[in-house]
Amino acid sequence: MDRRRFVAGVGGGLVAAPALARAAVAAGIGGSQERPIILDANGEIRLTHPMSLIREVIASGTMSESVTFTDPKVFGEAAMDAALSDLLAYDRHIREHSDLLIKAAGVADIHRARSEGKLAIFYQLQNTTPIQKDLDRVDMFYNLGLRSLQLTYNYQNYVGTGCRDRFDGGLTVFGTELIERMNEIGLLIDTSHANMKTMSETIALSKVPTIVSHTGCESVYSHVRNTTDENLRALAESGGVVGLCQIRPFLTGVHSEDNVRFYFDHIDHAVKVAGIEHVCIGSDRDHRVIEDSDEELALLLEEEGAQFDPRDWPLYMPALNGPRRMEVVWDGLLGRGYSESEVEKIMGLNLLRLYTEVIG
Repeated sequence: MDRRRFVAGVGGGLVAAPALARAAVAAGIGGSQERPIILDANGEIRLTHPMSLIREVIASGTMSESVTFTDPKVFGEAAMDAALSDLLAYDRHIREHSDLLIKAAGVADIHRARSEGKLAIFYQLQNTTPIQKDLDRVDMFYNLGLRSLQLTYNYQNYVGTGCRDRFDGGLTVFGTELIERMNEIGLLIDTSHANMKTMSETIALSKVPTIVSHTGCESVYSHVRNTTDENLRALAESGGVVGLCQIRPFLTGVHSEDNVRFYFDHIDHAVKVAGIEHVCIGSDRDHRVIEDSDEELALLLEEEGAQFDPRDWPLYMPALNGPRRMEVVWDGLLGRGYSESEVEKIMGLNLLRLYTEVIG
């Protein structure tokens, strides 16, 4: 495929975004089987996003997002109520905007989105708190459309230990039962936000490949949310995939206009350790252009509470701050010396393979 490449030399910095999907959308948003498969293992599509923003996301080449449909910081039965309410709200939203959105149950919906110029939305939960200790709820959520379930969110729950806990616990007995049930029904296991012991035990126990959908590399930049080389290797050996996130404080302490180079450092390291077949994009990002303003910081503090340190603001890297960021990543990878076939693996094909094996 012949694409214009706007890549700067040193460090993989970008001087402009490319026209990755321009040929397919020149006359509006149209589908094309010629477009490369570009998938995000963890992204934010909010119910408040205007459809003009969704059109920009699609125009970037993105054809699938795995979307968290409820706040992972809600606990107890309130988590169950919130999850059901939010899931139904996303169902309504997708029905109301079926000209652009598809509720995705499997890889066939990715191919449909590709051909129709739409965005396939996979449902995920970033905590097992709505499940409590009831495995029947796993089946219920699956039947309602859930396709990925993250075991923990930062702290201990009924399943295992989170990355911010002060003790080095692993999977609980219920956690092992939950993994077995998820394997049985084809629900993708996500170990993002888990501590390294819970992650390694999950990788070893699961009979099918798992994902760390949004993380960084601990060896590149030490952060509680990042993954060790040991677990990256184990994930790859089991057939799993790691998604590199775009949250700036997980990747670097540098605040600058050109700090996107650190993002590509994490991708390079993950490829070196896990292999080109086991790396994907898991942005963990809103698609809006977020301003560096007191108003945006206040909104984030309201959403995240004590789990967010204001010193980590801003969360974004300027080059990746907006709905067309997948174009920036595509050309940044080319600028790092990856071939187009390798870029296509990282941008979508590796995740498509995992979805095919696990979700179907």
